[in-house]
Amino acid sequence: MELGLKDKVALITGGSDGIGKAAAKVMASEGAKVVICARRADVLERAAAEIKEQTGGDVMAVPTDVTDNDQIQALFDRLIETHGRIDILVNNAGTSAAGYFENVSDETWRYDIELKVFGAIRCSRLAIPHMKAQGGGRIINITTPGGKAPAAHSVPTSVSRAAGIALTKEMSKDYAADNILVNTVCIGLIKSGQHERRWEQQNAEHPDLTLDKWYDQMGSRVPLGRVGEADEAGELIAFLASERASYITGVAINIDGGTSAVV
Repeated sequence: MELGLKDKVALITGGSDGIGKAAAKVMASEGAKVVICARRADVLERAAAEIKEQTGGDVMAVPTDVTDNDQIQALFDRLIETHGRIDILVNNAGTSAAGYFENVSDETWRYDIELKVFGAIRCSRLAIPHMKAQGGGRIINITTPGGKAPAAHSVPTSVSRAAGIALTKEMSKDYAADNILVNTVCIGLIKSGQHERRWEQQNAEHPDLTLDKWYDQMGSRVPLGRVGEADEAGELIAFLASERASYITGVAINIDGGTSAVV
């Protein structure tokens, strides 16, 4: 399916691996000009080089910590200087931080909200004036089903993701008249660098536990019987960013293999 992304300019935060990298790859393969950012410059540059090799696309890497407002401003300055516009913003930067309420420190709370909520707010605030001026755009916030139905021992992530879902709905109403469509993809169990780092910790103690076995164990808890592939999430994000999704805004779409108890 032709998505109508050719020559669109897309910014994807947290684009160095996993879901962000997968979304960047799909959009680059569709002809979009992609800018990816993340904190680790070496990993980010390798991701950009890999996407270019696989797609032949236009991919620019800009190391950025989205908890730092000055770095976000510098990112947008470079993006606009290079491309002159922004059509798509994917607010994907984030980590999984989950614990028992009484055990979570103020510092952990503050960092999680700064990264996931304020990161999305600040990037969106800088993108929207450009989108308004050019007649529209797409913002996709990456959250989780836990933002809709928090489990035990799930803070601060469940709370920051709930804020991201609420932010999505509010912004969708504020900017519908400007043809800026705002949606959120609620990510369930998807293969990612975070899961692989957890596997490495387990593998150090249990050398016979391969990555495939690790994912098989995780997938046994999913109704579809497996962990999702990053490319599956990337394709959904690219669809929401495309002209094919021109009448979709303010929605929160689960991609979780049927795990969530809520729609």
